[in-house]
Amino acid sequence: MSKESISSVTGAPGATDGTINSLAGKRALITGASSGLGLEFADLLAAQKVNLVLAARRLEPMERLASDLRRKYGLDVLVEAIDLASPGAPSRLKSSLDARSVTIDILVNNAGYGLHGDFLETPIERTANMTQLNITTLTELTYLFGRDMATRRSGHILLVASLLAFQAVPSYAAYAATKAYVLALGEALHDELRLHGVVVTSLCPGHTATEFDATAGATASPLLRLLTMKPRPVAASGIRALLQGKAMVVAGLSNKMAAFSNRLTPRSMQRATMRRIMGP
Repeated sequence: MSKESISSVTGAPGATDGTINSLAGKRALITGASSGLGLEFADLLAAQKVNLVLAARRLEPMERLASDLRRKYGLDVLVEAIDLASPGAPSRLKSSLDARSVTIDILVNNAGYGLHGDFLETPIERTANMTQLNITTLTELTYLFGRDMATRRSGHILLVASLLAFQAVPSYAAYAATKAYVLALGEALHDELRLHGVVVTSLCPGHTATEFDATAGATASPLLRLLTMKPRPVAASGIRALLQGKAMVVAGLSNKMAAFSNRLTPRSMQRATMRRIMGP
């Protein structure tokens, strides 16, 4: 199986035929679906005949993506233009889908962004907005849709964390902290919700070729550019892990090695290393 392919995944929890194709005809909600990993999650699931709901702030990119996916795969693709960082957005999104009797079988909690720079030099309004999206919105969406899945005793939830979730990161202090929360939440919910037939998996990407740096106001260091992954294999690794029922996956061999090395090094050394790699 290639790194980009998920078509031969076996052992998907709840599958009747043991393959990912058992999800054909189900419905996935993908947040942050207007760019980056969201595009890849959408295409990978659409290729497996999963109907979609795309949710993000920017309407035009999602409309183009929805049109392409309908043409390529003959699927039902709904578009929800919504600022997910605004308070109450998850409830509004859930109510909109409920009003149309749309059931979500797979939740891909992908929306989020980072802020680069020293904590005190970043306007607190920007940090609060990021925290709202990365933590509060993700938590509320997981609760609202996870509750329905638990009632049906069937469902899959993918939470997009980060390699930065494994240690404190000067110059990305608040962002790394939000992703540490996502990883801890996801691993705990993996154990809680599997008792109700729901799989929760946390995906931890390293540096990925998306709009992340531009949004964060960062310029990748030469080492970081060397370690950068393309978004397709990152998204595929997340969906594979979700359908294999794993609690967590780190995308990419070098990133797996970096995450493992944190077990062997003092936290002060981790911070100093990350400052050199991720700092100004």
